[in-house]
Amino acid sequence: MSTSAPTDIARAVADVALWYHTIDLPDGSATPGWFDLRRVVGLMLLPDVRGKRCLDVGTYDGFLAFELERRGAREVVATDLSDHEDWDWPARMRERGAAGLAQLAGRKGHGFEVARTLLGSSVQKLELSAYDLSPEVVGSFDVVVCGSLLLHLRDPVRALEAIRSVCDGCFVSAEAVELALSLRHPRLPVSRLIADPTLCQWWLPNVSAHRQMLLTAGFGVQRATRPYAIPFGVAHPPVTRHRILRRLAAGGQGVPHAAVLAHPDL
Repeated sequence: MSTSAPTDIARAVADVALWYHTIDLPDGSATPGWFDLRRVVGLMLLPDVRGKRCLDVGTYDGFLAFELERRGAREVVATDLSDHEDWDWPARMRERGAAGLAQLAGRKGHGFEVARTLLGSSVQKLELSAYDLSPEVVGSFDVVVCGSLLLHLRDPVRALEAIRSVCDGCFVSAEAVELALSLRHPRLPVSRLIADPTLCQWWLPNVSAHRQMLLTAGFGVQRATRPYAIPFGVAHPPVTRHRILRRLAAGGQGVPHAAVLAHPDL
């Protein structure tokens, strides 16, 4: 645990241009994240990780990686891209997308580094695309988690296949889902092509399509949740659209998600 003075913690937190995750800190404060997973982590179907080797894919500021460590994992490895240029930018944003994101969010991975230092964490971070995961590069893991990543990938099934190659036990996929399509087509796998060039977002599946992507990548589904909303954090810009639908279908305001606990289907 960090022994930094409160003023040092506040200064370190303020040095990060944009916090994606809300993370509790040793002095009782928290990072001013865009999203607050603390209130929904209990819905995400995380298995018992005590004594296990765990992987967090697409960690960003590291909330899930630090949560696995807090829950007693023997070893936690977190992966993410090394630079904003490495995102799956659509063609019309490749030249200016990385520069715009760097201006908004600052240096890639800075928040993770600050949080790991302040928490006194032993999580190991590897700069690696989800597409490039393999047993030869990272070994294998008892538990793998991946949250809010697939919608940013042009080929989410390819990434899930790579994740499967390093998963020897349980896989938790907690991803954004399309509420309207989930209500309209509860059993039919359907995805909406967002193709948002500024946010680097691609596919938004309904609940059925999220599960089908896992099955297609070679996983067997053990448990799955109903949609739930990941609350916006204190730093998130105001959002006014679809309030009623989110409250009724996802139980609150925020970004609708669904979680699946799966295993490699041998």
